[in-house]
Amino acid sequence: MKRFFVIFLSFMLLVPSFGSFFVYTSFKLNQEEISKTICVQRKMVFNSCNGRCELQKSLKKYSDNEKRMQNNLKEKAEVVYIQNTIVTSYKFVTSIESRAKIFASFDTKPISVSNSTFRPPSYFI
Repeated sequence: MKRFFVIFLSFMLLVPSFGSFFVYTSFKLNQEEISKTICVQRKMVFNSCNGRCELQKSLKKYSDNEKRMQNNLKEKAEVVYIQNTIVTSYKFVTSIESRAKIFASFDTKPISVSNSTFRPPSYFI
């Protein structure tokens, strides 16, 4: 399930970059019909266009739409900084003196040895 979710999100991130590819593919799939019905030069005897004029129009329309969307995003992008202030009162706590040895002396033998190693939980991997 996790792998499917990762693949789906990756695909969704890549879809906008293939927009012109989709326009070209749809043109190639319908090129015969476009050249017979929509093309400006369809009534000419020696038509060398084969609907490419419509492909150029579609690609230009797509790129203009992309530029317009980017401009809209730039205009609407507003950064709002919110700072939550938490008022806390600090109390002075008297320090506790410890008489335990912090460092072990190096002239005695170690008392115990740890054979276990730290292993992070498997859901982080």
